[in-house]
Amino acid sequence: MLEQDLKDEIQGAYRQVLEALGLTPRYGQRLMIAEIANTLAEIEADDSGKRLSNEHVCVLEAGTGTGKTLAYLLAALPVAKARGKRLVVATATIALQEQVLHQDLPALKAHSGLSFDYALAKGRGRYLCVAKLDQALDGAEVNPTLSLFEQALASREGDDFHALVKEMAEAYGAGRWEGDRDSWPITIENHQWGQLTTDHRQCTNRRCGHFGACAFFRARRDLENADIIVANHDLVLADLALGGGVVLPSPQDCIYIFDEGHHLPDKAIEHFTHHFAVNGALRWLRTLKKSLTELNANLGVQPTLARLLGGFPEAIAALEPRLGEIFALGHQLAEAEEKLAQKRPGRYVREGEEGNRQHRFPLGEVPVELRDQAGGLVTIFAELSRSLESMADILRESLDPDKHTGLPREQAEPWLPLVSLLQGRAQEAHGLWLAMSEQDDPKEPPRARWLSFEQVQGDPELTFSASPVSAASTLARTLWGSCFGAVVTSATLTALGRFERLQERAGLANRYRYQRLPSPFDYSRAVLSVPREAVDPGDREAHERAIVNFIAGLEDSEAVLMLFSSRAQLRAVEKALPKAMKERVLAQDRMPKRELLERHRERIDAGQGSTLFGLASFAEGIDLPGKYLTHVVVTRLPFSVPDDPVGATLAEWIESRGGNPFMHIAVPDASIKLVQACGRLIRKESDRGRITLLDRRVLTRRYGAALLDALPPFQREIDGSTVRRA
Repeated sequence: MLEQDLKDEIQGAYRQVLEALGLTPRYGQRLMIAEIANTLAEIEADDSGKRLSNEHVCVLEAGTGTGKTLAYLLAALPVAKARGKRLVVATATIALQEQVLHQDLPALKAHSGLSFDYALAKGRGRYLCVAKLDQALDGAEVNPTLSLFEQALASREGDDFHALVKEMAEAYGAGRWEGDRDSWPITIENHQWGQLTTDHRQCTNRRCGHFGACAFFRARRDLENADIIVANHDLVLADLALGGGVVLPSPQDCIYIFDEGHHLPDKAIEHFTHHFAVNGALRWLRTLKKSLTELNANLGVQPTLARLLGGFPEAIAALEPRLGEIFALGHQLAEAEEKLAQKRPGRYVREGEEGNRQHRFPLGEVPVELRDQAGGLVTIFAELSRSLESMADILRESLDPDKHTGLPREQAEPWLPLVSLLQGRAQEAHGLWLAMSEQDDPKEPPRARWLSFEQVQGDPELTFSASPVSAASTLARTLWGSCFGAVVTSATLTALGRFERLQERAGLANRYRYQRLPSPFDYSRAVLSVPREAVDPGDREAHERAIVNFIAGLEDSEAVLMLFSSRAQLRAVEKALPKAMKERVLAQDRMPKRELLERHRERIDAGQGSTLFGLASFAEGIDLPGKYLTHVVVTRLPFSVPDDPVGATLAEWIESRGGNPFMHIAVPDASIKLVQACGRLIRKESDRGRITLLDRRVLTRRYGAALLDALPPFQREIDGSTVRRA
């Protein structure tokens, strides 16, 4: 139960912020504050602060204009501080992260009367490694031993790289730059930044001579004193994958706020996907074999390292022929299945250009011969990974003056980055082959497993991949089961007006709190239209003609966002437009997104009309309030064909259990995307305009009514006639 002093603190802070910023209280915002505060306050804990109760998660759909950020900060911060917990605010996009960090938190601190500190958390790879910078500044190779594997490193970058290094060193030394990639004034190329940063395996932490000046650990020290930590979904998931409490505080000491929470399930799946490129692995194994003489000369003076190095020739000798065999086996399996593709569609998928293609194993079931081969590779890569991990541990200990390993620091330090790099590759290989060799639990969705064939620098490459099709069980165990409390929020969490789809994908239990909060917007100010021009897109040519005819009837002064489901159709429609209409069109694939939006605003400011042509990325996150957007046109209902290996495997599994994947996946997902697309129009209370659907299936198919009813209560106009909602 929310204690009275906490209730008074939250209400007082809310009043102060509203008065200071001249804001009007909103019913949905007040309700959101109450839901979050009550959920977190009712968490039962023992004397040590360990959570005992299991109703500690709050899931809130709050539309644009609710004031979500202010609501969850005001509600959660006082409770978190009272319980001795840290508040971790995780966003899915950089834009929202910057808004929280640079706008919302400073305003809250200045006007709420609440006392708190906050900091931004980023992964180690976003920060400069001072040791590497120092080496590059001296003109030495950043990691001399890595040249054994990466032939185009800093020493071959030329004057541009060395000028960048010098400028960075001056800025960091003078305190003008904090050492994070995102705050550097110009874009840093990946191949350059990769030579100036490090990862958790290569970093020597306190044993590093530059530890006191380390950008990453300076930022970590700020986190230690922060009541609120701003992060992103990827960093939270990466921390959980490492066991929790590695980069961020321990989950049991955290209350998480997942803003843009509808992205969390897909982000989680990405974190548990494994890949293994056969020829890429063969190349680094062969180079390792050639380098064993040098490795033994430098590290063999240490008995344990000598023993570990002595096992590499046998491991490499065992791996090379096995990888050659599995390369041939992958091609044989794909070629055999290709012949059956017409009889059993979906097994063999061609994608991309230059002959790139994929072969997916139905229901993730790999043939026995591949599973047997994978089992053998698991054993070898497990041993190789353990040996490299042991070597890395000894090299790290050799950097500590209090440890006596028998290896001088000056001999150990140059080799740690290389050994750590190889250990990471061996560990990823072990994860992939383990996923290929294991049989899935028949009660759970299977893992997707597939092969990818492509050309890499002119040479053929075969990549084996495995991925869960659902992150539900992993999130239930590592996130919801381990955290002290959590809030999941977004403008679009429900599908067809229900939370079931999110629960299923994110592993959220029925016992948690779920609430759809009312929007402050008057959606009757917008008209949702299905005009006579709308046709069934099954006839592609007729559909494209209908789109062109519709564009011809638009007013010259309109600010239009036209959303397409495919790049091919976008280009076909653009090509078919008369020259006069083309001049009003700004197409997504013609220029960068930011430039496109700037030109659109400039045209509107100049009193001209403008029509944006965009794909799916323009249906979410585009903010064009007022006069900058008066008409949203959805050319086709946003159904996604599950032809990617993960989606296709999930669809197969649902069908194998008697379900309908179209109704179970495609329709709910389309509902979310349609709500997001329509949400581009009403961004402020004064906004008005029109939304047009040019897909007649919304009227003729049985799922159409459900899709329409899940939208906000717009006025409806069908074939030019106003329709009253029931």
